[in-house]
Amino acid sequence: MKNKKFVAFVLGPVFLHMAIFIVGPIIVGLAISFFDYNPLRSINEFIGLENFQRLLGDENFTIALTNTLFFVVVTVILNIIVSLGLAQLISMFKSNKTRSFFRMIFFLPCVAPLVASSVVWGKSILPTVNGLANMILNSLGFASVNWLGDPNILMWSMIIFTIWADVGYNVILFTAGLDGIPKEYYEAAELDGANGWKKFRHITVPLLGRTFAFVTLMTLISHFQMFAQFSVMVLRNGPQNSGLVLTSYIYKMAFEYKDLGYASSISMVLFIIILGITLVQQKVNKVDWEY
Repeated sequence: MKNKKFVAFVLGPVFLHMAIFIVGPIIVGLAISFFDYNPLRSINEFIGLENFQRLLGDENFTIALTNTLFFVVVTVILNIIVSLGLAQLISMFKSNKTRSFFRMIFFLPCVAPLVASSVVWGKSILPTVNGLANMILNSLGFASVNWLGDPNILMWSMIIFTIWADVGYNVILFTAGLDGIPKEYYEAAELDGANGWKKFRHITVPLLGRTFAFVTLMTLISHFQMFAQFSVMVLRNGPQNSGLVLTSYIYKMAFEYKDLGYASSISMVLFIIILGITLVQQKVNKVDWEY
């Protein structure tokens, strides 16, 4: 009985926090999506599923959904490839101080606020005129690129920035996973004549299964909710709405047009997408947690 009271005492605040700040807002958001809700009006009409039906004919929603899926898929794949490659290179150093130094270097962008990093990139690195990126290209003999004004390039600019800003976190996770793999497996593989690629393919990748599962899940959830860089670096959703994503469309409908009912329905779609991908990813990536 004492143990149960102690558990209830310890976990009670956690569940209370979840109920107030996680479950509660989800329920309220779902409820608002059934109303023609404007916070400036005293009376808001119940309209049922009309907001969700409106999504089907909304061209901007389709563009935002397509851009979001493209951004997330490309960024997550490149993020995992780059972070795993960097982690593998870092793990080759035998000195713990050297490995810690490089981990710190790659993790520094994650420490900086995303809004501040977006301002620096948007005002100093990616501008067409006097931007650092174009200055480097010009010095190499290449023409300037309209990073934030070309609809065919804008999303790739967002992808490059996001990988730079976020890859350090996954580098830390992958290096921790690599350090946890017993060295005996590599020594046995060397005795059998396995080269570096075979060791990576048949030992490193399989034994990083649990790290892969966690990194993929957390990166997916994080990237679906990316908002700061699109708000700061993309002017008016970009040319031809090439920089419009679900988070920025939710913000636009909620705080510019005060159509909170419709914004909530978009939020519910985003919530269902994240929830569905999370459940599928957890089922697919069931791994053996023992070496």
